[in-house]
Parts: sequence; structure tokens; C-alpha cells
Amino acid sequence: MSLEQLIEPSVPVLKPDDTGDRAISVMESNYLHQLPVVNGEDYLAIVREDDLLECLTPETPLAETELLQFRPFVPVGAHPFDALGELNRSKLSVLPVVDSEHKYLGSITKDTLLQYMADNTGIHNPGSIIILEIHPRNYTLYEIAGICEKEDVMITHASLRTLPDGIMEVTLKLNKNTTNAVVASFERHKYTVKEIYGSDNNDDDLTDNYNLLMAYLNI
Repeated sequence: MSLEQLIEPSVPVLKPDDTGDRAISVMESNYLHQLPVVNGEDYLAIVREDDLLECLTPETPLAETELLQFRPFVPVGAHPFDALGELNRSKLSVLPVVDSEHKYLGSITKDTLLQYMADNTGIHNPGSIIILEIHPRNYTLYEIAGICEKEDVMITHASLRTLPDGIMEVTLKLNKNTTNAVVASFERHKYTVKEIYGSDNNDDDLTDNYNLLMAYLNI
């Protein structure tokens, strides 16, 4: 899906001659904390509510202040994941989308992108989640997928991030809730299984613990 399809038409824009007071009013009426400033078709900047509240001359036009220095954006040809990354880095909930000539096309919101993520990463699908810890030199998605395939388990989504110590954390969304076999297989292949979520095995553990407690009480 292109970013243009994710543009939220309800996000208003400000003009350079709008005052800080008006910018705050527009934000409040639209329940937003940032808004783009656009001059004709040209994207100029994002203004943030916190900066506006600290402004000593809120009656001054935005163009005459130093509030138009913050210019985060995402090109229309980028992937939605890139847009979400920029939103996170910039600590925004609204992000302008521009074309190759830096013309303003509209804005996307964090809520819209999170909905896209939920709809397109298998989050809604039933199944469990396994998190592995792997040294970068040992990481191969081909091998990980092969281990799952041998246990008749399908990976519906995979993501990874690098921890501060350089170790990679690989999150796997699987199509099954029963994970005993695949977890055992990962451990046989010297993978560190860090966490398991949504597994039927958790219920089995609770049952086992309950039975052990009952046996202890009956001694």
C-alpha cells in the first residue's frame, strides 16, 4: 500500500500568516498536538503544541517566529514502516507526506499507521509469539523458518531489533498456539528462547502447577 492511500484527509494545515493563538485553537478543535504549516503547495514545517505554549508572543504570525525550524516528513514513495519509524524518531503523531518536489500531499497519523500494522503483520491472526535472542553472526531467517517448517509451524510475521549489547532479538508470530515442539527444536539448535506469548503451553504449565500443589496438600 502506498503512503498516499494512508493520508488522513481530516488533518488540517496552518498557513505562515496564522498566529500561534490560531494554531493552538485549530489543534484543540481537532484533538491534535502537531500540525503542518503549508504555503500554497509547499511544505514548510511542523509546529508542536508544546512549542506554541512556550511562545512569548502567541499573537505573532508563525512566519515571524522561530517555530518553523522543525521539518520532518516522509516521501510519498516510502514504505509505511519507514513512516512509522520517522514518527517514532520525531516523537510525532502527525507526519507530512511530500512528493519529489517537496510539495505537500497530506498527512498521515500514528493511529492510521498502527492500524495498517495491525492489518498487515498478522497481529490479528490466531497463534503464538516466540522471541529468540541471537548473535548477529548466527542469524539466518532461512534456518529459523526451516526449524519451524519441520515442526509443521508457519511464521506469519517476523521482526527483529538489535539490543544495546549487540544481540539481536527476533520476534516470530506463528500460526499455532502449541509451541512445545518448535521451542524444543530451537533449543536443540542452540537458539535462546527468551519469551513465549499466547501459547497453550502456558495453560499446561498452570495445570501442572495446580496438580503439584494438590498432591503436596494431600501428603
